[in-house]
Amino acid sequence: MNRISMLTHALIGDEGRTIDLGWQDGSRSRFHAMWLRDNALDDKTRSAGNGQRLITILDIPANTRIGAASIKGGALEVSFVPEQKTVSFPAAWLSANAYDRDAGRQPGWTGEATVRWTKASMQNSVPRAGYVAASRDRAVLGQWLSAVKTYGFAVMDDLPTESGALCKVSDLFGYIRETNYGRWFEVRAEVNPNNLAYTNLGLQAHTDNPYRDPVPTLQILSCIENTVEGGESSVVDGFAVAAALQAENPEGFRLLSSCPARFEYAGSSGVRLQAKRPMIELGPDGELICIRFNNRSLAPTVDVPFSDMEAYYAAYRRFAELIEDTSFEVTFKLEAGQAFIVDNTRVMHARKAFSGTGKRWLQGCYADKDGLLSTLAAIEHGFKEAAE
Repeated sequence: MNRISMLTHALIGDEGRTIDLGWQDGSRSRFHAMWLRDNALDDKTRSAGNGQRLITILDIPANTRIGAASIKGGALEVSFVPEQKTVSFPAAWLSANAYDRDAGRQPGWTGEATVRWTKASMQNSVPRAGYVAASRDRAVLGQWLSAVKTYGFAVMDDLPTESGALCKVSDLFGYIRETNYGRWFEVRAEVNPNNLAYTNLGLQAHTDNPYRDPVPTLQILSCIENTVEGGESSVVDGFAVAAALQAENPEGFRLLSSCPARFEYAGSSGVRLQAKRPMIELGPDGELICIRFNNRSLAPTVDVPFSDMEAYYAAYRRFAELIEDTSFEVTFKLEAGQAFIVDNTRVMHARKAFSGTGKRWLQGCYADKDGLLSTLAAIEHGFKEAAE
């Protein structure tokens, strides 16, 4: 919440159940007594070392009220009854955590940190960094991780052209997520492959492993050798495509986001993977949180009512058409020593067909966003502390 973080008044209301705060810019925020007590910042409520809560909701009296409140030194001081406990809340903290705001959000909204993109805005400005620089300079690494958070993908240059080099990328921020494909997997043409990725055929833009729950949230693909004609990589912002579908066909967007699809994989002996999730997944408040799109792994759709199936398939077709629309596609050819990372819950990746002559050897692995976001937050926090 953007406002000048200076409190002007505090009015207790609803017999102590709420408090109404006024801000210097003329705006207001209301808080509930129970919410304030549960989120108290004192060392009896939260650990000074790690910030974790030391009490449970049952430790707070059900009849908690605000007995008194005042503004002191720019902070809000509140006394709770019946505990007779006084706690201070910094104005900046209250501003940052205010929840009394307009709840009218359009379904499919995403946070300010997410920037949707198309070919026009991104083709000539693909985010990238060199591995050596990123491994030695936290500022460079932070910028690269921030790009992944913001745009959902980024390229890394100057990796060693050796097997397993992609692990060096994941080591910069987190850990590899091992699957039935192994710690990493080879992506090159094979005879009788167990996955179409291991051929020289082109691949439709897709997200990986939608048949897993939870789905791997990051994928890294690194190039060790590439002397073939063709085989360019491409990425598509699934959030941008979903927004386009929503604007064009709100009912189709509703069907793809409210009716689950089913995905399955049974390409390896002893492996049977299944998941039931919508192609466009929204959070309870309408936030767009995940795209699952993979024609190769889609099982029969049996969770859509008969009366909606025709419209569902029309929406699915239109979603696929938009994904194939080149105005959404950013393309690049990976050279030896280059890798790219995608947010597998948002950005779809594809590959153009390539010739049968020459060699194309890529390796892929999965990782998870929690490690990336944690490392990025720690870097940003460190820079903020250094600047203070």
